[in-house]
Amino acid sequence: MARWARRLIVGVLLAAILVVGGTAVRVWQVARIDDRSPADAIVVLGAAQYSGTPSSVFEARLEQARKLYEGGVAPSIVTVGGKQEGDLFTEAAAGKNFLVSRGVPADAVVAVEEGSDTLLSVEAVSREMGELGLSSAVLVSDPWHSLRTRTMARDSGLEAWTAPTRQGPAVFTRESQFHGIARETGALIWYQITHYSADFPYTAEQ
Repeated sequence: MARWARRLIVGVLLAAILVVGGTAVRVWQVARIDDRSPADAIVVLGAAQYSGTPSSVFEARLEQARKLYEGGVAPSIVTVGGKQEGDLFTEAAAGKNFLVSRGVPADAVVAVEEGSDTLLSVEAVSREMGELGLSSAVLVSDPWHSLRTRTMARDSGLEAWTAPTRQGPAVFTRESQFHGIARETGALIWYQITHYSADFPYTAEQ
């Protein structure tokens, strides 16, 4: 009996290692994808903002979205994200204001001022795009966030692919890259098991 118990424990541990390792590899693989196929919209996932000024992580995402827009990837940009208690601006509004200040026409930016985590943000974008008759999206976030964001977007009914930023604190150092992959591996496994979001804090956020 003890031998079978040990074998079972070893088997469970090996299976867990394979799941975690396989997921981490997929996070890394999708992080390398830069798909600029034409879409209905470019969707920028929100990040911290301070009194309307995007954090460096958020700014890097917004700059990538602007470049995609100027490159003709999509005719519109969707910013998304709500606000924390005490904030004067939502992430979506701060993102739109930033893009307009960089030359993107205001009528080309849709601010979806909802979402306190990735899943709620993606679901809000899916609803808004559905109401506008839009169905395909290029998702812009940090590289390591790409697989989970794409998975959630497709589960929400969008035809989605990714073109992440290659700038900002999330990709600057080996430490931030390792943290991003570990963070997203855990969050994606949690989502696949529960279909709930698990947005762990970003140590790179500035």
